Amino acid sequence: MHYSVLLKKAVSGLNIKKDGIYVDCTLGYGGHSEAILKSLDSGLLIGFDQDMDALTYASKRLSLVGNNFKLVHSNFVELKQKLNELGITSVDGILFDLGFSSPQIDDAERGFSFMKDAKLDMRMDKSASLSAYDVVNNYSESDLVQIFYKYAEEKYSKSIARNIVNARPINTTLELVDVIKRSTPVKYALTRHPERVIFQAIRIEVNQELSVLESVLPDAIDLLNEKGRMCVITFHSLEDRIVKHIFKSESEVAEIVKGLPVIPKEYEPKIKLINKKPILPSEEEINENSRSKSAKLRIIERV
Repeated sequence: MHYSVLLKKAVSGLNIKKDGIYVDCTLGYGGHSEAILKSLDSGLLIGFDQDMDALTYASKRLSLVGNNFKLVHSNFVELKQKLNELGITSVDGILFDLGFSSPQIDDAERGFSFMKDAKLDMRMDKSASLSAYDVVNNYSESDLVQIFYKYAEEKYSKSIARNIVNARPINTTLELVDVIKRSTPVKYALTRHPERVIFQAIRIEVNQELSVLESVLPDAIDLLNEKGRMCVITFHSLEDRIVKHIFKSESEVAEIVKGLPVIPKEYEPKIKLINKKPILPSEEEINENSRSKSAKLRIIERV
């Protein structure tokens, strides 16, 4: 069963107008999009996803609600360009749910899970050239160390990277798990499960998740109409840090003109923060769906 994390809070955070244009940048299996579409009357929903399986499933699901939606097979980094191709230059709301959908993780063949044996893959877009196999087998030891420190904050990054290089070729997820576990003290491997964060780090690298997020957020802010809202759900500290930083800088008067009696228009804040602190899932939601535990929702409004 796939749960859409923080569903009600995110959708109500968009402050939906029945005739507005809304973009779900991370369509997945359509949970958030279905709720948005149900709130629309003459409005339009546009869903982005780079995973064809997700697009196929979501299309059927949304068709049961209405036909006022368009789906785009693309990474959301191309948000502005793809909307321009549809003749859309501004929208009333944008949603990012940066978590992985359960079906992607649960589908062993996709190679995302460290609990199921599969070929090393981890591509959200199956047509992309870089896979987890390439990262694990072709990256230099120093590059692997850097990725593991940066994206996983793993203290045994050096020994894990060294043992990966020595064990090459590594073809499957469970082969990789075995190498990771052998690279740390037994007690640490049993209690901390370093394979969890190392898989996360490789996945982030394969899909360039953080650089894509940094690149798209300013574009997304520019696309919002006045009073348009953006909701972003993150699942780990690195993502949340990027969102928090960009939202903070765009919601404050530019440093260069602070203290001037009149602030030139181009230096005024573009957005206001709807919530200063992130919105977290309730205990009830966490009990129902343990994957929501690390979720954080931040909401902004265009001024």
